[in-house]
Amino acid sequence: MEFTGKIIAILPQRGGVSKSGNEWKVQEYVIEDHGQYPRRMCFDVFGADKIEQFNIQMGEELTVSFDIDARQWQDRWFNSIRAWKVERAGSAPTDNGQGVPPPPAPTAAPDFLAGDANDDLPF
Repeated sequence: MEFTGKIIAILPQRGGVSKSGNEWKVQEYVIEDHGQYPRRMCFDVFGADKIEQFNIQMGEELTVSFDIDARQWQDRWFNSIRAWKVERAGSAPTDNGQGVPPPPAPTAAPDFLAGDANDDLPF
């Protein structure tokens, strides 16, 4: 899923150490779209490498690709909206190089036209 808008808040970075002893960091951001009735979404970027790679700044226009998941804790459910790709307005995606670039746009008309004499299909 995607959401396009402007970054309106950057929340304090959180971090800690997992049960397995690995260090973790997460940064949350709030983005607002430009509709007649603006919608807002709070999303997070997980991992120090992704936080640094995306380098999201206040006021930036972005398209954020994200996944939604829910988890249970003490009989309550919480949604998680985690960004996995960030595109700045008018630039290439920043998704760790794993994205597939779009195919090039056609540059010329096809070599055949309806009723073309070179059309050798039997039907």
